[in-house]
Amino acid sequence: MAERVAPEDLADALEPIVQQRIPGAQDAKIVNWKRTERGFSTETYLFDLEGAEHESAGYVFRRPPEVSLFPDYDLRRQFLVTERLAPTALPVPAVRWIDAGDNPLGTPYYVMDRIGNAEAPSDFPSYHTAGNYFDADEQGRARMWWECVETMARVHLLDPDELRLGFLAMPKFGDKPVEQIVNYLDWAVRWAAPELPPVMDRALAWLRENVYEPEHVTLVWGDARMSNILYTPDLSVAGVLDWEMAYVGDHEADLAWVLFLDWACSEYEGHPSLPGTPTREETVARYEELTGWKVQNLRYNEVLAAVLLSVPLLRLSTHLQLGENVSITGFCMHRLEQLLADV
Repeated sequence: MAERVAPEDLADALEPIVQQRIPGAQDAKIVNWKRTERGFSTETYLFDLEGAEHESAGYVFRRPPEVSLFPDYDLRRQFLVTERLAPTALPVPAVRWIDAGDNPLGTPYYVMDRIGNAEAPSDFPSYHTAGNYFDADEQGRARMWWECVETMARVHLLDPDELRLGFLAMPKFGDKPVEQIVNYLDWAVRWAAPELPPVMDRALAWLRENVYEPEHVTLVWGDARMSNILYTPDLSVAGVLDWEMAYVGDHEADLAWVLFLDWACSEYEGHPSLPGTPTREETVARYEELTGWKVQNLRYNEVLAAVLLSVPLLRLSTHLQLGENVSITGFCMHRLEQLLADV
């Protein structure tokens, strides 16, 4: 494969490919090329086409990062999940094409349509302190929160087999779904960091000792949160994003992830949730109502969530020298200490 194209040269290298691959764009030029500020796990750019025959809200280009934050990073998995969710009621972006072979850009990449006139709540700073969730009134915030919970429930009510998502299972890590994700995480955190904090070893041991068989095995979004939902100005859901952490397992993992991240960006940061934000108890009750399933293993899955998020953060800390002056995994370890305090 060709050498990896530098970020500043990507637009010029992509333009002739786009001219060939997008109908009516043979004379178009890439304009408004901009790298997004979303996350580190996948390098993402937005762009428009000037001179194309068909109007568009724009496009998204994604490729692997220079240093992977997960040991099994696979761009093709993200593409396939998004593509196979397209026939469902979930508003996922339309994917255009993927090139995972030898190509002039030097890495696998894919292109998808951008969803216009919509915005995701802020990650950094927290949506409790900035962005469209912060700017909304109490009623608007409640609507955004419930839209997120309802979207998550819709994900879990899908049939992974009908959607041909069986490739998201992890049979090499065990025979059953919870065993698989625990063994995967044990492998992944040790790949991410040469030495683990003692609480991480305790958490992994506790997860192994308490493996259970879930009543329902579903598609797990993996990164379920408001910041992966695009909301229109009237606060309805326009897009559901980011499937790189998706797997097949216990649906409660997503509910735990939402609650864990909300705790991290409110209580842990030292400020209360914004008025209008439903409580943890209200969220669990609403989720049970939407799915018809009793939530039975929430603490287990919150431990799982804190371990899972530690993988990319440990990798950033140990291999990219981020967080030298402050522990970027501190909130994960703090939450694990809380959750394991009385077990």
